[in-house]
Amino acid sequence: MDQPHAIAHPVHAVPTPHGHVADHRHDDHHVPVGWRRWLLATNHKDIGTLYLWFSFTMLIAGGILALLLRLELFEPGLQFMRPELYNQLVTMHGLIMVFGAIMPAFVGLANWQIPMMIGASDMAFARMNNFSFWLLPPAGLLLMGSFFVGGGATAAGWTLYAPLSVQMGPGMDMAIFALHLMGASSIMGAINIIVTILNMRAPGMTIMKMPMFCWTWLITAFLLIEVMPVLAGAVTMVLTDRHFGTTFFNAAGGGDPVMFQHIFWFFGHPEVYIMILPAFGIISHVVPAFSRKPLFGYSSMVYATGAIAALSSIVWAHHMFTTGMPVVGQLFFMYATMLISVPTAVKIFNWIATMWRGMLTFETPMLFAIGFIFVFTIGGFTGLILSVTPIDIQVHDTYYVVAHFHYVLVAGSLFALFAAVYFWLPKWTGHRYDERLGQWHFWLSMISFNVAFFPMHFLGLAGMPRRYADYAPQFTDFHALSTVGAFVFGIAQLLFLYVVIKCIRTGEPATNSPWEGAQGLEWTVPSPAPFHTFETPPSIR
Repeated sequence: MDQPHAIAHPVHAVPTPHGHVADHRHDDHHVPVGWRRWLLATNHKDIGTLYLWFSFTMLIAGGILALLLRLELFEPGLQFMRPELYNQLVTMHGLIMVFGAIMPAFVGLANWQIPMMIGASDMAFARMNNFSFWLLPPAGLLLMGSFFVGGGATAAGWTLYAPLSVQMGPGMDMAIFALHLMGASSIMGAINIIVTILNMRAPGMTIMKMPMFCWTWLITAFLLIEVMPVLAGAVTMVLTDRHFGTTFFNAAGGGDPVMFQHIFWFFGHPEVYIMILPAFGIISHVVPAFSRKPLFGYSSMVYATGAIAALSSIVWAHHMFTTGMPVVGQLFFMYATMLISVPTAVKIFNWIATMWRGMLTFETPMLFAIGFIFVFTIGGFTGLILSVTPIDIQVHDTYYVVAHFHYVLVAGSLFALFAAVYFWLPKWTGHRYDERLGQWHFWLSMISFNVAFFPMHFLGLAGMPRRYADYAPQFTDFHALSTVGAFVFGIAQLLFLYVVIKCIRTGEPATNSPWEGAQGLEWTVPSPAPFHTFETPPSIR
């Protein structure tokens, strides 16, 4: 399909009679300084920066928990911790990575990039933007602090299934309140993104001329508004079961513990796409830039994104094939899940078609984008295998599932985030990052990730259940290999931190458009992007 004119060719801001672009290069007047700049931030770039640093902090915290898990699993037997603590680490690793690292990182990118991409002066609701960020640090402290209360953190798994979650100590209540805060933050952020994209586009930027990152985030924001209140309802019912004598999930009182799974997964499956659709948007910018070609099939990409979002809301019970579902239900959820692979395959086809016969170069953002396509496709295929009910019943709650969702979330969401940071870092900082170190970061991450997670497919097929602190001796070799890979992967992320800090402090100056093939309004503003970007909206022609 043909791409709309404004994206197929570089987007131009109309110059003034003096030859300057009318919408920037004014001095950064009224720039707050010191702690006020960050605590009271209303500028979309500052809030984006806060989100990104918060998410990286949580990534490191969640990563340390994961490495403690892998250390325990290096060999059979209980080495360092009792199973209760092991289950707490598993649960908190999942909650911190999903709600503390991946989701806030994408919101940080949305804050930084969306106003610059659509030619807006800022986000629509600047003060609400500030509030939605500052809900996150207390939520993060509640999660991390729950280790230190009586009974420790919740050990119900990140899915918080009843009746386990009803029986946990006070750490469970802290997790529930943390999820409420993070959910409120997500809903406010989503409203802000929708209003910004629908109301603040530059003159001439019709909705089908929007950059793909804006499209994927617009659809993601509607998904967030749909499902975050559902999660809030589920954990509130757990809270009232715990403290107020209700019996929503207690069979003895007429409740149903399986109902919790239905409510949770009605949130939980769209949540998977909330964490991957913005990644699709990022890859749809990076691949064309380094292929020096317009994105192949722009409109089909938009429709595929919408189809994924719509289908994501009717497949939730494929997580529940082992709960005794009627055959009709199993068939419906199996076929609906298989169907969702079609629009996803459209995207992968379009990225490959964009690269086909392009003038490719392989800088770090492109390496992460190609790495994303390759490894995310493996995760997609294992997801398709898990959609087949009889297979899923066999490998349910084994390491096969752990391998599948890490291929989607780490090699999917996280690799796309790395691609985005390397791609836009020169625009944010005004400096070019160290390309050699960036490539080291990619190859270390790519190889160690596969060493850590590919053996888990074999563990799962051989019957190794997930969330077990101990295991039979025949699983030892694969577990040891996974642990080595996980530690190298963790250390590689410290190299990423070094590359970013080095880029912020030093590095050769970046031009307005440091990438030859990059197109879009954000590449028309100076590097680093000024505090106030578009006081006068640019005109798109």
